[in-house]
Amino acid sequence: MSDRSSAIDESIFDLLSLEGEVALVTGGAGHLGTAISAALAELGANVVIASRDVQKCKRRAEEISNSSAVESELIGVKLDVTENKSVNKCRKKINKLVGKISILVNNAWSGEKNTWESIDIEDWKKDVDISLNSNFRVTDLFFDDLKEKEGVILNIASMYGHVAPDYRLYEGDKHANPPSYGAAKAGVIQFTQYLASFLSKYNIRANSISPGPFPFPELEERDPAFVDRLRSKNPLGRIGEPSEMKGAVAFLCSDASSYVTGENLCVDGGWTTW
Repeated sequence: MSDRSSAIDESIFDLLSLEGEVALVTGGAGHLGTAISAALAELGANVVIASRDVQKCKRRAEEISNSSAVESELIGVKLDVTENKSVNKCRKKINKLVGKISILVNNAWSGEKNTWESIDIEDWKKDVDISLNSNFRVTDLFFDDLKEKEGVILNIASMYGHVAPDYRLYEGDKHANPPSYGAAKAGVIQFTQYLASFLSKYNIRANSISPGPFPFPELEERDPAFVDRLRSKNPLGRIGEPSEMKGAVAFLCSDASSYVTGENLCVDGGWTTW
């Protein structure tokens, strides 16, 4: 990242610029991942969109390039965050194509649905491995790059890393929120604070974002009553739009937040306020 000692003399536009940086976004082709990837690209970073579905990643990279008219480079790379071999292979490919990363966004998660009654230990292990263990695995294997670049880590947590789901919102099994999800996301928040402490000696900053209700568009079409329940639960009285993640991402991944580390920013419409 840029020299932060002169930040007081820079304009806000300079502070937000990511020109010349290389960012990796795990799960970067998903619902929120696409907005995260777009925000970084629009600020000038070369962005690597990574997930198990490499074709989807490549399509998202092209879509962002075309829709935003960004001048930075976007590429799609295959990555399975549950396998060390895949992470190492991804790192080598990134280094070859665009250089070493200075921004890591751990955004991959498990979308499995389970109730308390239906979840078993294998479901639990899978969810925690994808949503929590992957944050350690990817950060650990990219650590040397981040250390060299004095980089930034942004972990995507959740409102359910702070508060329990209100069971009255989740009628039946189709929208079930598994106990493994919130437990993993609470771990992400603490892991972020740990990184902020122990990696500070390398001038690496680590922060997290806890998104609130950002349901997929097709869910509102399929079950508007459920989405209405989400709206009524929130102080702002509405659900979030993916683009509303962009400001928080821009702030925490750029020198605009050069004196911020170990923080968790709730982008939840006030969900965790009450």
